[in-house]
Amino acid sequence: MKEVLRQEKKYLLSLEQYRRLDNTFEKVLRPDEHNGTRGYLIRSLYFDTMQERDFYEKEDGLEIRRKIRLRTYSPDSDYAMLEMKQKQGENQKKRSLRVKREDAMELTQGHYSCLLNYEEPFAKECYGLLNIHCYRPKSIVEYRRKAYVASENKTRITFDSDIRATESDFCIFSPSLNLNPVFDPYLTVMEVKYNGFLLSYIKQMVSMDGKIPTSVSKYSFSRSVGLHYLF
Repeated sequence: MKEVLRQEKKYLLSLEQYRRLDNTFEKVLRPDEHNGTRGYLIRSLYFDTMQERDFYEKEDGLEIRRKIRLRTYSPDSDYAMLEMKQKQGENQKKRSLRVKREDAMELTQGHYSCLLNYEEPFAKECYGLLNIHCYRPKSIVEYRRKAYVASENKTRITFDSDIRATESDFCIFSPSLNLNPVFDPYLTVMEVKYNGFLLSYIKQMVSMDGKIPTSVSKYSFSRSVGLHYLF
């Protein structure tokens, strides 16, 4: 089990702003080894309660809230990451557990007993939460990410684009998901993640053109059809 505690700031960038920052970070920071020329694929299956509690807690801006998801980086992968993100004021705590492909498939069908086969206490915690609160698979979000890393304060900057989603197919390993765009194709979501405080030179770069942090949730966008939510 892996645990990360950090702060996260999100910004919406135009295509021009993204290209300018991407070019700058490529020269100043270390590119993620998986970037390639177009970035790498991320696909996440989100779970929520029967009452959509996690969705509405996010929309209501509650200081303490959580999201539970299953994440993979390739339909051919032999594993997926079960993750829980917990918002606690300014801080985000993310815990991750690597699960086998066959167990991940069980989770996508709402069968959680496979988690009892893992020794990590986090697996048992997820099993309890998913069952007690009647969590069920709700949506899959897929997008392309380009990332840069600074060793100081474990700073990580990501650019997410081509955000698509489905609420009708939960097969996270499917090579042909029926995904629909849920976000403006001319905008990019930039996330700045760091421990403690943001270094001044990075803060100056990401705050270009007077931009201020905003609240953007890919999960919320993915539920825009099923919950008839207008963004």
